[in-house]
Amino acid sequence: MDLAQRVKTLSPSSTLAITAKAKELKQQGYDVIGLGAGEPDFNTPDYILEAAKEAMDNGQTKYTPAGGIVELKKAIAAKFDKDNGLTYSNDQIIVTTGAKHALYTLFQVILNKGDEVIVPTPYWVSYPEQIKLAEGNPVFVHSSEQNHFKLTPEELEAAITDKTKAVIINSPSNPTGIMYSKEELEKLGEVCLKHDILIVSDEIYEKLIYTASPHVSIAALSEALKKQTVIINGVSKSHAMTGWRIGYAAGAAEIIKAMTNLASHSTSNPTSIAQYAALAAYETEGETTENIKQIFAERLDSFYDLILDIPGISCVKPEGAFYLFPNVIEAVTNNGFSTVDEWVAALLEEEKVALVPGSGFGSPDNVRLSYALSMEELTEAAKRIKRFVENHQSK
Repeated sequence: MDLAQRVKTLSPSSTLAITAKAKELKQQGYDVIGLGAGEPDFNTPDYILEAAKEAMDNGQTKYTPAGGIVELKKAIAAKFDKDNGLTYSNDQIIVTTGAKHALYTLFQVILNKGDEVIVPTPYWVSYPEQIKLAEGNPVFVHSSEQNHFKLTPEELEAAITDKTKAVIINSPSNPTGIMYSKEELEKLGEVCLKHDILIVSDEIYEKLIYTASPHVSIAALSEALKKQTVIINGVSKSHAMTGWRIGYAAGAAEIIKAMTNLASHSTSNPTSIAQYAALAAYETEGETTENIKQIFAERLDSFYDLILDIPGISCVKPEGAFYLFPNVIEAVTNNGFSTVDEWVAALLEEEKVALVPGSGFGSPDNVRLSYALSMEELTEAAKRIKRFVENHQSK
């Protein structure tokens, strides 16, 4: 069987691959610490579990509208109003099978063959692949580590061509954890409005911020930018609901309608029970999210210091999400390895610590470390990485 050309060029998810490898080694009896997971290490809160059980008991196990149940759309609209000062009607919101599916569906409905999407690096691993699946071309703009990996208006302007359809802004970012300020977003927004470029604003880590600076949605800066933006979000990270697969998109009604039509022929609808669970998550917003945020903030401060104490490793301190994205190229070179990928493979083999190579994010000098683990595991992981680096320095 000759497979379709569209899947032949796909790269497997490096984050899922490293997580699978770590689980395989654990099953073989090895004491593996996996720092590759992109999900909170807490179980979904009890009140959400109870809501799902209640939905099942009440017979909410049937098909729903393709774009999501009305009650959940209203709850999402209320969240936008409260958190972002944004007003959306039901026809401007679609509930999807995870935020990843929202992005996939969006690219499918906005891109024609050869259309370009500007993707700042480092990027989340699925952005380029989803763009290619829609027959678009990802255009990578390599942001400077000295500028905290942030896309500048000048870099954006230089990357725009007559084929540019959209730009992705991910704040807080996966994998770097950086966050754009209001002023930075305003300047990027000016460029997008000037060239009539759609803004894809991935805000999935909105609730996980550890500085005094608030999260700012670019869509909230002006009515013009709101019309030019599609927001992607979900409950996966904020409410420890990764496996429930509930995300959503908000934007112009014509885009949302097209996404809903496509979803009706692909997934039919997001899982009914999961939608009612997400409804409970938003109706009881507050304490659970704040608890998760506080735990991650404490881990970040401790783990960041431990990683900086390792020779040859530097790191921009994240403001949000739950990842560190240190530059390890000096340690790699001093340890006698040719690439970061080789170094990561040897670390897993020798010390049983699983990291994700930065090459999967478009930054081959870096690695991504998730601190969605207990502080005990993070401390041990840092100890093993430091031992690995120091052992190889003399070789």
